[in-house]
Amino acid sequence: MNPQDLLRHHRRLFLQGLCVPVHIGIHDFEQAAPQRIVFDIELYVPLRHTTPSQDDIQEVVDYDFVRQVVQARVAQGHINLQETLGDDILSALLAHPGVAAASVSTRKPDVYPDCEAVGVQTFRMKPGVGEG
Repeated sequence: MNPQDLLRHHRRLFLQGLCVPVHIGIHDFEQAAPQRIVFDIELYVPLRHTTPSQDDIQEVVDYDFVRQVVQARVAQGHINLQETLGDDILSALLAHPGVAAASVSTRKPDVYPDCEAVGVQTFRMKPGVGEG
């Protein structure tokens, strides 16, 4: 099942362009100072569990949770690979009981002068997702 198929029974929440300084990289020039990492994150949450009836934040998955997950991982210290950073964040997002699937994209906009960014995107869903 792909992310578009999930939209039949799920709501897609997203944060786009979350820019965070991160100590990341394997090259000597990357180890001296933090680099800008831009995150694009999507969460798929079941409609049956996140359709508010009282217009209350407690009835949905709060966007603040996503930002907190990113900040908590970045605060743990230097990360060599974008793949590790994205996978760690993805695992933490999927640990939330209200999240059925998620996608995490990370990109470094300042690595090469001849391209916009280098990055990685990973999508995962919990077992049983997409079944009615």
